[in-house]
Formats: sequence, C-alpha cells, structure tokens
Amino acid sequence: MEWTDEGLVLGTRRHGESSVVLELMTREHGRHLGIVRGGRAPRHAAVLQAGNGVRAVWRARLDEHLGNFAIELSVQRTADLMGSAIGLNAVQTLAAHLRLLPEREPHAELLDAVEAIMLHLDAPALVGELVVRFELAILDALGFGLDLASCALTGDRDGLAYVSPKSGRAATAAAAGIHAPRLLRLPPFLTGRAAEDPRGWGGASPEAIRDGFRLTGHFLARHVWEPRSIEPPAVRDALAHAIERAARAA
Repeated sequence: MEWTDEGLVLGTRRHGESSVVLELMTREHGRHLGIVRGGRAPRHAAVLQAGNGVRAVWRARLDEHLGNFAIELSVQRTADLMGSAIGLNAVQTLAAHLRLLPEREPHAELLDAVEAIMLHLDAPALVGELVVRFELAILDALGFGLDLASCALTGDRDGLAYVSPKSGRAATAAAAGIHAPRLLRLPPFLTGRAAEDPRGWGGASPEAIRDGFRLTGHFLARHVWEPRSIEPPAVRDALAHAIERAARAA
C-alpha cells in the first residue's frame, strides 16, 4: 500500500530509540498516523513541528497497518508561530480539535480552514471569527451541527440573536423574550449576510468573538468533551484570551 498527500503536522510521539510516530491531518486521507524512521534526528525535528505543512508518502504492507511516512517540508510555519501568542495557542487548539475526528476520515474543508487561520495570524478579529467557524465545522463533522439559519420559533432569518443551549437552534430577540437570559448569545458575524459573505469577515468586536467562543465551547462540552470524559484543551482558553486582548489593542 502506498499513497502521497499534503498534510499538516499535528504532533509526534517517541517510537523506539530514534524514530517517532507522526500524526498528520492530510487532505485526502484524513487524520493519519505513521512512523518516521530517524524522526528524532535534528534534520527531521525541525520539519516535524506542529503547524508545518508537509508532503507525505505513506507506505505499509496492509492498509490497516501503522505504516511508515517519508516526509518533505512544504510550508514552514514554525518561525511565525513561535513569535505569536495567538499562533502558538491556535495551532495547539486546532490540533486538539482535529484529534476529535475519527482516523483516516477525509475532511479537506477542515484542512482548508486551518490553513486560512494560519495565513491571518496578524488579524486577531478575523482569526477569532475563523476559529469559531472552525469549531462549528468540527461540531458538524462530528454530527452535532447547529441550526443557525432561521428562528426555531418563527422561521425568521433576520434579527437572530440567541441560540438554545439544548437544541442548538437560533432564535430572534423578539421570540426569545423573557427566556433570553437562559440562552446563548449568537454573535452577529454568524448571522445573515455576515455569515455568508467572506468579504465582510474580520470586523467582529471583542465581545462578539467572546460570545462565539462561549457558544461553540458550550456545545463542544455538551456533545464531545463530557461524553468522552476528556478535559477541554487549556490552550483554547489561552487562545480566546490572546485574541480578545489583541483585538482590543488593534
């Protein structure tokens, strides 16, 4: 068995004296693991840093085997990530989310989303919006997508302001009425034209970004972290705070 694909380095773990097990998010083969022989050597260590883009050749005798990777660097991101609190926390948070996916299940759209985030680390408001959208996409990929297109009570598509913490469906401010304090705020960048036209992305307020993280965090906890008995990634909170600070300072 052999294939070649583009991928994002998620991380490594030691394997024997000199090798590592590499975890990649690949475009056509999903989240995939394999051994890199001699991967602990300095010439490999610089390449196998989380966030780097690589060209990977995977080989194994049978498809179900762990197999071996031959790796070439295609996009070097380490320097940019090391110089940015947002970048360091973002790559770890995104990797933690991608690890929630089943192995070897393709999700090219999620890889595209990560690459878009990596390209805009110097634009905190845009990064905040993109990360929230990425988390919504993760929920959708896991079968827990939210319904934010129209009001659950009236069917209206305008004036959406809240989300039910139970059903994940949107509601207008008028429909929410006295129940609004029990609901999650729906940030404006996830509604109407703002949600559909990328040309307008990047203008969210720090408060809207915070509401976005609270929204996705609630449903990640409800549907993923708690049922799987796993702790939310601590770096996610650090990322949200770093984005909010940078957005306020911009």
